Amino acid sequence: MLTSADPSPVDALIADARAAQALYEAEGSQARYDRAAQAAAWAIMEPARNRMLAELAVQTTGLGNVPDKITKNHRKTLGLMRDIAGAQTFGIVSDDPATGVTEIARPLGVIGAVVPSTNPAATPANNVINALKCGNAIILSPSPKGVACCVMLLEFIHAEFDKIGEDKRLVQMIPPPGTKADTQRLLELADLAVVTGSQDNVRRAYSSGTPAIGVGAGNVTVIVDETADLALAAAKIAASKTFDNATSCSSENALVVVDAVYDAFVAAMSKEGGALVPDAQAAGIIAKLWPHGHLNRDVIAKDADVMIDKLGLAGSVPAGTRFIAVETDGIGPDHPLSGEKLSRVVALYRARDYDDAVAITKRVLAYQGAGHSIGLHTTDPDRPTDLGRHMPTCRVIVNQAHTFATGGSFENGLPFSLSMGCGSWGGNSIDDNLHWRHFMQRTKVVRPIPSREPGLDAIFGSYWAEAGK
Repeated sequence: MLTSADPSPVDALIADARAAQALYEAEGSQARYDRAAQAAAWAIMEPARNRMLAELAVQTTGLGNVPDKITKNHRKTLGLMRDIAGAQTFGIVSDDPATGVTEIARPLGVIGAVVPSTNPAATPANNVINALKCGNAIILSPSPKGVACCVMLLEFIHAEFDKIGEDKRLVQMIPPPGTKADTQRLLELADLAVVTGSQDNVRRAYSSGTPAIGVGAGNVTVIVDETADLALAAAKIAASKTFDNATSCSSENALVVVDAVYDAFVAAMSKEGGALVPDAQAAGIIAKLWPHGHLNRDVIAKDADVMIDKLGLAGSVPAGTRFIAVETDGIGPDHPLSGEKLSRVVALYRARDYDDAVAITKRVLAYQGAGHSIGLHTTDPDRPTDLGRHMPTCRVIVNQAHTFATGGSFENGLPFSLSMGCGSWGGNSIDDNLHWRHFMQRTKVVRPIPSREPGLDAIFGSYWAEAGK
């Protein structure tokens, strides 16, 4: 336990960050905030540095693959910069004479951000850019495997800061190797805690006494109904499932296909490199993917050939297999295939019809992944909205490659993010993608206006007419 004679190194980081942030805000402007955000973005997007970060990420975490990391670092950051271009985060943001309310953008202060090893460059960069755009300082706490990548990212950001004369203390990280105690101290001292990754860290953030934004667990379930364009659905699912070796929380973990098109979809999936593993062989896959009850680190987020070898499938799946779909009908803690797999493995459920597919999906979400997102491949115009009305989810992704769509896409209107809020279903304080608006607050200047007090008739007239006084 820490004592006053043995202070956490986080205390000094916080003190430096507060001093830097106070000056950043006092001497701030929209141009300065924008320039700092651009510097942080270019730090990860510059092609040579992007490649270095991607290669280091795969080398040190053992998760994902370099080409997809490069794509993710680039597109996620480019999309974020598109989203925040023109966003007003400094000074008066609204002035309404009718209400007499003037709103002034204000920073939150020092952000404490806990970031995962699955995206050890893209996620911290996203948080840093949002924080700087809104006038904040930020301190990062990477997972143990993400430390080296975070160190390199900060070196690149600070090099860009040198070019523009910006204060490096605005972007810091817990000194390596970091400890759980350091992370806890950061959560307690920061003005806002932002946590992506471990649900244990999310719970610790919410109980830290600091305002916190945590995101829920992913376990994406995707329905393919009888009206879907099966070839297109299979192509999008394959592209999404295999991207960065399924490291994303938005990667498909279960496919629920209606019986009428099940065989045709399996054939379409096979053409996209998806190999079917029948239910009779599922137990063998489970034993190898969850030895001793825990996900096998030799399988998760690995390339297809490694995954196939470690699961004992070499020679029994077609050449060119990119992922496997394991038939199952089990759901719940006794059926691990129904949960998140962080690998090129997807559970495959056969539903009697569309209503049964919805019921299966709801059962999967009740076990794991509620609030995050679900997918639907369909040509029915009404089913997506109906799912949105009745399913415990914050996002219904329609006819899209789920991994590319959920965290924002150039082909949909969601903000670019690597952290998806899951609402009350996922135990989160937000229900949308974490984005720049979550990194600022507003002061309201309230002036008197002519009275707008209504008469009772205006409020209760219709009620009295129906129910009487």
